Amino acid sequence: MPVSAAYIAVILIWSTTPLGIVWSSESVSPTLAVLLRMIIAVIPGWLIIKLSNIELPWHANAIRIYSYSAIGIFGGMLFSYMAARYIGSGLMSLIFGFAPILSGVLAQKILDEPKFSKTKQLALLIALMGLFIVCFDSVSLTSNSLLGIGCVLCGVFFFSLSGVMVKSVEIKINPLATTVGALTFCIPLFTTVWLVFDGTLPIEQWQARSLWAILYLGVFGSLLGFIAYFYVLQKLKASSVALITMMTPIFALYLGALLNDEIITVNLVIGALFVMTGLAIYQWGGRRRTKVAVTS
Repeated sequence: MPVSAAYIAVILIWSTTPLGIVWSSESVSPTLAVLLRMIIAVIPGWLIIKLSNIELPWHANAIRIYSYSAIGIFGGMLFSYMAARYIGSGLMSLIFGFAPILSGVLAQKILDEPKFSKTKQLALLIALMGLFIVCFDSVSLTSNSLLGIGCVLCGVFFFSLSGVMVKSVEIKINPLATTVGALTFCIPLFTTVWLVFDGTLPIEQWQARSLWAILYLGVFGSLLGFIAYFYVLQKLKASSVALITMMTPIFALYLGALLNDEIITVNLVIGALFVMTGLAIYQWGGRRRTKVAVTS
């Protein structure tokens, strides 16, 4: 599969995932919704591996890559599903846009990457200003918005940490094997969380939209989405992969407003522009100066 095709697939899937999370949690408890999503994803994944004779290694490095990948899936998904009860899908996707910057911070500690330049520090400040504007607006919309934003920020942390840690492992492995291995590690964790915080099966309360959303997220959001994600993560830098989260908020905000009647306020638009500007400066702000310095 071409890297460009996988990259586009991740953008499209991640743009619809926040809305799917919101819909799937409407009539199904968040802990059960995410558990069902993981089960739906891992079963066909195992079948494809068996039928295609794809190697699913269990040596030390493979277990490390599964564990590191599971950190992002478990932490990122769990907190995202918790946030879905309090904030809209577009706002969730926007906050996940901080992943490139947070990945850069974590990469300094884990991968010994250089510290932020003054340009990247400015980018971080601008993005944080945008988040402050969004938070101020969200507080005026609902008293629980800060809780939802906090949950998403926790999810972003685990997602970013996972991406950086995966890059620290040198291993050649099929992306499907990485996905299935990571999902296999996650299912016991999600099962435990469901048993502790819910443990019920109120089938009579489940609605069709929630069930279809869970099915979509299981097949596309988890299985196909993670296969494409781990594939591009193997081929590109962690910061380049995290750049995907800079593009998805635009589509997610539009889909949330169009399909779920989510409110797009002036403050949300202004805050989003600040965040996106900060991320753009973070990604490209220092390149021109570096190029000039080299040519001179």
